[in-house]
Amino acid sequence: MILLLNKPFDVLCQFSRDGDRAVLADFVPVKGVYPAGRLDRDSEGLVVLTDDGKLQARIADPRHKLEKTYFAQVEGVVGEEALGRLRTGPMLNDGPTLPAGARAVAEPEWLWPRDPPIRQRKSVPDGWIELTLREGRNRQVRRMCAAVGLPCLRLVRWRVGDWTLEGLSPGEWKEA
Repeated sequence: MILLLNKPFDVLCQFSRDGDRAVLADFVPVKGVYPAGRLDRDSEGLVVLTDDGKLQARIADPRHKLEKTYFAQVEGVVGEEALGRLRTGPMLNDGPTLPAGARAVAEPEWLWPRDPPIRQRKSVPDGWIELTLREGRNRQVRRMCAAVGLPCLRLVRWRVGDWTLEGLSPGEWKEA
C-alpha cells in the first residue's frame, strides 16, 4: 500500500505522539504504514507512506538517488550566481552536496497560504527556487539555500519520484 499525504506545517513526520505536537496519525487513520523519508516539522508537502519495508528503504535511502522536488521561498534576490552554486553542489559542514536542479520560479499558483504566515520584511526582497535533489540529508535544502546566501523562509516538497502533491490540500491524503 502507498499513501500520499500533504503534510501541513508544524506537524511531526512520525505517528507516535510526542507531547502536544500534531503527528501524522492526526491526519492518516490507516494503521501499519510508515513514512518513506521525512520532512521537518517546519517543512510542508508530500510525504509518501507505505507498509512495504523494501519500498520504504528504496525511497528513503540516498544510495538510490530518487529525485525529490522542492519549492523554497528564500530571503533575498535569486540570482544566477546562487543558482549556479546550487547546480554544482555547495559545500556544507558535512561535505559537498550532489549537483541539484535549480531554477528561479514565481510563487507556485497552486500553493496554499501558510498558517502562520511567513514573516515579511519590507526592506528585504524574497524569491522562489525550484530545487530537485537526488539525496536527502538532514535539513539539506535549507542548508543549501543558506550556503549560497539565500536563507529559506518556507519549504514545500512537491514531488518524490513520480508522485506529486497534485490535488492534495494540507492534511489531505490519498492512495497512490
